[in-house]
Amino acid sequence: MRFRPTIIVLAAGSGSRFGGPRHKLEQPLGAGTVLGTTLRHATESQLPVVVVTTAALAPLVSRQMATRDVVALSAGEAARGMGYSIGIGVSERSGAPGWLVLPGDMPLVRPATLLAVASALEQHPIAYAQHKGLRGHPVGFGAELYSELVKLDGDEGARRLLARFPSHGVEVPDPGVRLDIDTPTDLAALQQLAATAEAAPAVTPGSGSAPGS
Repeated sequence: MRFRPTIIVLAAGSGSRFGGPRHKLEQPLGAGTVLGTTLRHATESQLPVVVVTTAALAPLVSRQMATRDVVALSAGEAARGMGYSIGIGVSERSGAPGWLVLPGDMPLVRPATLLAVASALEQHPIAYAQHKGLRGHPVGFGAELYSELVKLDGDEGARRLLARFPSHGVEVPDPGVRLDIDTPTDLAALQQLAATAEAAPAVTPGSGSAPGS
């Protein structure tokens, strides 16, 4: 793929709704963690990846990512919200042809979905994944929106840009684009889905079997 936007994985939120002594991104999922699974899928896309996180979570991120691809925010910076994290990620990769925003708590988004949105971004200023007509993540932004993205701040994220600029939905057979983790109940549901996916038999090309969802 010649058009290679950078994936910005957002992993600086407090996760306060989850509760408990461990951050939601550190929770177990499959053979790894929630954030580890998100990062694995992002890197499997073979697109460039940068992770915006906190000092507390940086050691977890560093297990899979090179130091140059990790931005660790201070507590004060992280408290400025998702918009600020997006702006920092974009400014760190200012030469990219575009950026895909992927929350760290969405571990079931598939590499193929990331590539589908990246491809659409070549023709549209904003592109996002959708499943059964419902918008999800990642959301991609073209380089022409750089000056808007680096000014983002607060918890609204990039929502106002979606309202101001034309956007294109990319329909994908990936329910993970709508599934994030805010509570222990959400985590339990995703753990069950991940276990089911791992247990499903592989479908070989030409076998005539329908591909799994």
